[in-house]
Amino acid sequence: MKHFDVRTAAALQEYLEQGMPRYQDILRDMVGINSYTLNPAGVQRLADYTAGAFSSLGFSDERVASAFPSYGKHLVLLRNGSSGRKIGLVSHLDTVFSPEEEERNDFHWRVEGDRVYGPGTEDIKGGTVVALMTLEALRHAAPSLFEDISWNILLDASEETVSDDFGALCVERLGPDALACLIFEAGKVRGKDFQVVASRKGRAEIRVAVEGKGAHSGVAHDRGASAIRQIAEVIQKMESVTNYDRDLTVNVGRIAGGSQINRVPHFAEAFAEMRAFSPEVLDTAVSEVLALDGLSTVKSADGAFACKTRMELVRKVPAWPENDGSRKVLSHWQAAGDLLGFTVHREKRGGLSDGNYFWDKIPTIDGLGPSGSNPHCSERSADGSKEQEYAVISSFVPRAILNALAIVHMAGK
Repeated sequence: MKHFDVRTAAALQEYLEQGMPRYQDILRDMVGINSYTLNPAGVQRLADYTAGAFSSLGFSDERVASAFPSYGKHLVLLRNGSSGRKIGLVSHLDTVFSPEEEERNDFHWRVEGDRVYGPGTEDIKGGTVVALMTLEALRHAAPSLFEDISWNILLDASEETVSDDFGALCVERLGPDALACLIFEAGKVRGKDFQVVASRKGRAEIRVAVEGKGAHSGVAHDRGASAIRQIAEVIQKMESVTNYDRDLTVNVGRIAGGSQINRVPHFAEAFAEMRAFSPEVLDTAVSEVLALDGLSTVKSADGAFACKTRMELVRKVPAWPENDGSRKVLSHWQAAGDLLGFTVHREKRGGLSDGNYFWDKIPTIDGLGPSGSNPHCSERSADGSKEQEYAVISSFVPRAILNALAIVHMAGK
């Protein structure tokens, strides 16, 4: 640790705090660009701005077309080092808020005390700024190491919707020999306690469709077979698969069916998701739920028709379980925390990130961005029961210092 000690960290804190007005300006500019996933023009405006923000560090930029034509292009920033050693930094460009939603809820840049509100302040534009701060801290305090490493910054254009092709891009650009891939989703900071994500749940999306038989509810009720009644049974069976002891959840989040209240419903459908940390637990649960395909217990009273249930696995995101690669990278953050007087906690997180797609190919950790709350929330109420997404301003500098010191610990000679 000759490159970096506590005195260096103190000097670096002063350096970053002096730069905070500029970093806040960069974040404000990013938040002012609507980058809703289905607004590819806005996503590309943010990509242009982000490339400019990193250009002073010597990064070149490249745009990679998404496999999904309705989305914007992924952004790749590259700075070649003097050695063959490589580190990846991952963020994403898109947010979940449409321009109309931002306007409707007056959801814009707003600073109140130690909180900065706005679309993406926590998820994930604040994380992109912390990545910039981390690299500038390294260039300032450990310039030889900064020059030695090849830095690959990859920003997903559609993380909030689908990331399959971006995960493949990360693997292609970083390769199995990368020292680590560092993901800058938000991470909790409470005083001297920091959380770093080293595993995430996987997710399976299920569609249920039930064919019933319509009939006049007053004149011919006995000839109808209610698709809604049948799907209600299916939903109960699906959700009963939930097992908290195994960190397994099943949630039916959307349902629709029927047409008029004077008609026995002829069709119903529902959409569900399942999550678990263990790939084996998730696979077993998916099989159990898909086994409900063909369930047919609701029949018309005259016995002429029985409802038909169809189960479909729409999409599956692999689980990111506890693993040696993530544990090893995390150990450098914990060692850096010890030196700084911080406690770094390993977090298992139920939400997804790009890391779900490549943790098994590149040693990966996550949650290296700022602290904050209310991600994906744009509503605000006078009684405080609804509050918009925000990041904690005072968390940016300590998070960047911890990241920089941990990278030195991991990569320093």
